Order: sequence, then C-alpha cells, then structure tokens
Amino acid sequence: MSADLRYPIGKFQRPDDISGPQRDEFVSVIAKAPAELETAVRGLSSDQMNTPYRPSGWTVRQVVHHLADSHMNAYIRFRLALTEDVPTIKPYDEARWAELADAKTAPIEYSLALVESLHSRWLLLLESLKSEDWKRAFRHPELGLMRLDQNLALYAWHGRHHTAQLTSLRKREGWQ
Repeated sequence: MSADLRYPIGKFQRPDDISGPQRDEFVSVIAKAPAELETAVRGLSSDQMNTPYRPSGWTVRQVVHHLADSHMNAYIRFRLALTEDVPTIKPYDEARWAELADAKTAPIEYSLALVESLHSRWLLLLESLKSEDWKRAFRHPELGLMRLDQNLALYAWHGRHHTAQLTSLRKREGWQ
C-alpha cells in the first residue's frame, strides 16, 4: 500500500505480456468492482459524500460519478477496438467532467446503478472474447497504442484504485 493518498494501491504499471490466467483475474476484479464500490460508500451521509478523499481532491460523490464516467468510456473503447481496425479514441478531460453539476450534486445511487448495469454488460462482452481478440488495440492520442488486454488491466486497477481512495478515507475519518 502507498502512503500517497492519491494512489493508495500504487500507480498503474502497464504490463507488456498478460497471460490467460492474469486476464481471468482482471475480469474477476471487474466483476466484483460494483459491489466493492457500493460497500465503500454504504451508509455515508450527505456531508460525508461531499468530503474530499484527500486535501484538494475530489469528493466521495465526484469519485463515484467519475468511476461511472470512466468505465463507460472504457467499455466504448473495447467495442471500438473490436469493431474497427486500431481506432483512435477520443480522450476526455476527467477533471473538467468532475466539475460538472451532475458530478458534484447528483445522488450517487445513479452512478452506482449505472456501474452495476454497465459492468454486467461489459462482463458479457469480456467473457465472449477469444485469445486473439485481446491483442486488438486502439490508439490513445496521449498514451499511444493500447491493447485490450492492457486496457483490461488498467480498468481492473482503476476500480480498485478509486475504491481504495474511499475506503482509506473512511478508515482515516473513523466512519463506520
């Protein structure tokens, strides 16, 4: 675990080679993510939802909405890579998205439900992929070529990363 409040599980390290068992583990992490996120925020008050997870960081509410936004983008990127020849994807400014009114004020239940449904659909897609499909890729304008197996690793980490931000905040604040 990291002492850096931004990265309680450490920064993402993009793997070069990913085995079938590693992919299966990443898929399992994605399957568990909605329930783990819901557990991380269960029972929090409105004031707690509006507490930043670290000084100058996003609030709990913004983190939950960010997870929905980000994982929707990941799902679309998977679909693009599976249906087009190395498409160039459009990145988005996640910090600006987190400042939009819905991210700052909407009930988290909207994004919790969205993440649960999205992950259910995403899992159907992931479980249908053949070995060769995992090598398909998209081009990210800032990160370069990204294979689907690498993107899977990224989003398995991403869900755990933000959930850990919330659970570490709960622990530090003594919120039960």
